[in-house]
Amino acid sequence: MFLEERRQEILKFVVQQGRASVTELSERFNVSDVTIRADLQALADSALIVRTYGGAIPPVNSIYELSLNRRRQQQQVEKQRIGEVASHLIADGEAIFLDSSSTALTITPYIKQLRDLTVVTNSLVIAQEMLSAPNIAVVMPGGTLHPDTVSLSDPLGLELLKRYNIAWGFFGAYGLSLSVGLTDVTATEAVVKRPLVAMCRQVVVVLDGTKWGREGVASYAALSDVNVIITDVGAPPDMVEAVQALGILVSVV
Repeated sequence: MFLEERRQEILKFVVQQGRASVTELSERFNVSDVTIRADLQALADSALIVRTYGGAIPPVNSIYELSLNRRRQQQQVEKQRIGEVASHLIADGEAIFLDSSSTALTITPYIKQLRDLTVVTNSLVIAQEMLSAPNIAVVMPGGTLHPDTVSLSDPLGLELLKRYNIAWGFFGAYGLSLSVGLTDVTATEAVVKRPLVAMCRQVVVVLDGTKWGREGVASYAALSDVNVIITDVGAPPDMVEAVQALGILVSVV
């Protein structure tokens, strides 16, 4: 089991059980106490768990993979503005990728009038949303269904997508960090997003101001992979300036 996968499973176990000890986790994952302590500290540093004497508990407001419906209800006004601005980048005849994030979903109402557009997505919600636009082709990679994100994931299914010339990729994130880039709280989402980032000519990150400075368990892109970030006025000005200094276009809406 890879490090990120183990930490994801540790996080899941702690949230489900309500608490876990170092000894218990060491035996469960067949690694040393030292390794488990390092894993727990990394999760605690990302505010995903709270360290206790000899173990860990979930935070009071556990943020382990919020369901899609809950995420859609958060920062709704900001996300709608971000989605509308992001849609202006897209032209007739292009192929684009939309991930399963609630912010990428807000792009869909603004692109239905485009012609000969191909939307590549792993989100069943986005695919269903595009059914009312018969002029748009929807392509999905297939894979395992994840109920919380209502999305599909399968690295092998991504091979199908290599035939498409994807002009724009729109990606949400659990967090944006200057040190580790873009992160998610599940390794499965990150595994899907990493190769898709490489497939897109232009990578556009769509995220509201609350996501800046946060770190999830799994990184899926470095900031050097990103061309454009569309966010709202809640983004910390110092971080925005630091990202702009890297040559990334940041649009604050």
